[in-house]
Amino acid sequence: MRILGIDPGLTHTGWGVVDADQGRLSFVAAGRISSRAGQDMAMRLAGIYADLQSVITLHHPDAAAVEATFVNANPASALKLGQARGVALAAPAGMGLPVFEYAANLVKKTVVGAWHAGKDQIAMMIKILLPRAGDLAADAADALAIAITHAHHAPLTKESKCSRA
Repeated sequence: MRILGIDPGLTHTGWGVVDADQGRLSFVAAGRISSRAGQDMAMRLAGIYADLQSVITLHHPDAAAVEATFVNANPASALKLGQARGVALAAPAGMGLPVFEYAANLVKKTVVGAWHAGKDQIAMMIKILLPRAGDLAADAADALAIAITHAHHAPLTKESKCSRA
């Protein structure tokens, strides 16, 4: 099964692709999509959407996994994150992929073993689990962690049992 993990954000959206085969994980690709703060909101969101669709077209994942919403003390920041999350959900769904959501704490527990692990701990574990990934931006490492979480917790559905040729 090839999994696209997405760590949504308005300024930086991380993405990571892994292959999962009978408990073995293989790094495929990772990166981040950035938008300019001064740009019109609709254009920023459209750019994220188009770039995610390009990633999907290039890597042909079987499923997408997106970090679920968390509560943010700043309402304006929460709204912007919500808009970016909407795009992160819509881009793969619009291309026919099943989309799954995972809470940030579950991602941390799955990859690091602690519910409240920091970004540095996640990045360190990604280097151990996927050594071919190399040095990554935090957003890309988080996206790979989300993909790994799906590999471990995917519902036993037809979509999650897909295999790569």
